[in-house]
Amino acid sequence: MMRKLLSATLLVLLAVGLAWADEDLLRRAKAQFQPIPETPPVLEGNPATPEKVELGRMLYFDPRLSKSQLISCQTCHNVGLAGADLQEVSTGHGWQKGPRNSPTTFNAVFNVAQFWDGRAKDLAEQAKGPVQASVEMNNTPEQVVVTLNSMPGYVDAFQKAFPGEEQAVSFDNMAKAIEVFEATLITPHSPFDRYLKGDAEALSTAEKVGLKTYMDKGCASCHNGVNLGGLGYFPFGVVERPAGDVLPEGDLGRYQVTNTAADKYVFRAPPLRNVAITQPYFHSGRVWKLSDAVAIMGSAQLGIQLSAEDTAGITAFLATLTGEQPQVMHPVLPPSTENTPKPVLD
Repeated sequence: MMRKLLSATLLVLLAVGLAWADEDLLRRAKAQFQPIPETPPVLEGNPATPEKVELGRMLYFDPRLSKSQLISCQTCHNVGLAGADLQEVSTGHGWQKGPRNSPTTFNAVFNVAQFWDGRAKDLAEQAKGPVQASVEMNNTPEQVVVTLNSMPGYVDAFQKAFPGEEQAVSFDNMAKAIEVFEATLITPHSPFDRYLKGDAEALSTAEKVGLKTYMDKGCASCHNGVNLGGLGYFPFGVVERPAGDVLPEGDLGRYQVTNTAADKYVFRAPPLRNVAITQPYFHSGRVWKLSDAVAIMGSAQLGIQLSAEDTAGITAFLATLTGEQPQVMHPVLPPSTENTPKPVLD
């Protein structure tokens, strides 16, 4: 009788201990992370309207923003591939290879700045970059405006999106429209989001262990907030410099923006939302397995050799960051006219 009583007491104490541990884990997680909101954030200075979002959707998919009329935002940031392109580095004008892996556009609105080096303050500024980059779309603002003005469908769409403006069709307004559309590309309702909102069953035991390891080992010091990253800049190789194929010698990171010696090999911490489906990893795009990327971060940033169990646990947790993917229908674009500039391939 006494043994049964002791056994029952131990089971109760064990259950209480596990419940406390679960509550403590959730409390710690809520202090460092926030769920993706269910609606897009309001953009300061660029309020969204249905007309502006629809124009941005058309422009995102339109290859005529490029000189060759072959490359669109969608080319390197495929909405069917979690806003990425499954390439180490993207292919641009004249089959040129870009210098860095294309970051996802999904949830990018929550980043402190855009691009790996943070050279664009927001999505509107970012949208202008690839259009003009010779290795990407290789176009000019003037040619873009000529192209858009040549199509009555676009002229009408710009006037509706930017009512009252004398020159509604402009390079700036193109970027603003793309920005409000990209701000809709958010992925709420991931298992981790449901867990943060109080659903203790949203994560398995193994995933909770991975979350605890992620926080205990220090991953959350750089990858936190609503996007689990994207909020600050850090050297790649704080403790141990990765191999040259992972961290190419010639790419000095944020130094190329600031010309500050301390910013050599400094990059914006990549956001980890949907990271399990946006391979390959790092700015070089040279690592294809998420578990390998986790192990590299352990040695390079934290100075520790993660055990196989810790690596597997963190990798399992990261898979819970995959949210509901936005359903985006390819728009019917305004037809070209005889006044629309012809594509230039060289």
